[in-house]
Amino acid sequence: MENISNSINIQNFTTENGVVYHSLPLTFTISGLPLHSAPIVLVNHALTGNAEVTGENGWWNDLIGPDRTIDTNIYTVLAFNVPGNGNDTFFIENYQDFTARDIARIFIKGLKLLDVEQVHTIIGGSVGGGIAWEILALEPNITQNLIPIATDWKSTDWMIANCYLQEQILNNSSKPIEDARIHAMLCYRSPESFKEKFQRTINENLSIFNIESWLAHHGEKLQKRYQLSSYKLMNQLLKTIDITRNSHDFKTLMSKTNATIHIIGINSDLFFTPKENRETYEELKRFKDNVYYSEIDSIHGHDAFLIEYKQLDHLLADIFKAETIKR
Repeated sequence: MENISNSINIQNFTTENGVVYHSLPLTFTISGLPLHSAPIVLVNHALTGNAEVTGENGWWNDLIGPDRTIDTNIYTVLAFNVPGNGNDTFFIENYQDFTARDIARIFIKGLKLLDVEQVHTIIGGSVGGGIAWEILALEPNITQNLIPIATDWKSTDWMIANCYLQEQILNNSSKPIEDARIHAMLCYRSPESFKEKFQRTINENLSIFNIESWLAHHGEKLQKRYQLSSYKLMNQLLKTIDITRNSHDFKTLMSKTNATIHIIGINSDLFFTPKENRETYEELKRFKDNVYYSEIDSIHGHDAFLIEYKQLDHLLADIFKAETIKR
């Protein structure tokens, strides 16, 4: 299976906020069958993720690969790096120049430069799923299927509040990445997850609670591999997901697409809550037939989409099996 890394240039891009970028590198990977020879699955990465979805360091190897649910013997798998995520050594210092919709517009331009008019599926988790919603709102005919996982079409007040706190930590802390990550882990997990994992146990060597040493470890680990400017940018994108901002209402936007929408929520997600996902599903059902909702059952909170591989694989297998039959 090939896993080719490439780069194209987005020229003279004006952000929603009116800032002009004369040149933006858009790096991407292609795995599976060659471009234009098979149906394309576009995968959008999450906050600290990247375009490397398969291969040696692939973060979705359990789901994507030969004979996996997203079968690289059948599909072309395409993934873009969010410009500024640092994976391609390109950084954006003025993170407030960008919104989630800008990234969606950049990905759409990327697809056009690759002569891709329509993809089979756009799939993404967390902020990547929010960008997927934005792509569909901008280009209703660009995909046959949308699979947003542990995400939403808008940042709620709760999400904006947490992103605001993240921003304050990133701009004001003496250890910004570490401290922001420690706070973020509280959003990504749940009280029950921590209880099961730690049981109030103590790290005898450090004379602190194991939950504390675990959080410190995650902060240090991210600090070693992630850039401050990238974290600020990705947090800004998370805060600005909203397909209706300066646009039409949700029903008007989603009435324009024939794409099948498979929403996947997590019953314990404290970040993108299942209640919001269920409300979106109910609203879509009022005017659209080909919309489905399923839920990962887990105590682990938002991160369950990265932890509960078997459940997610099972849910995706149902979708991709149905799609293969349909084709």
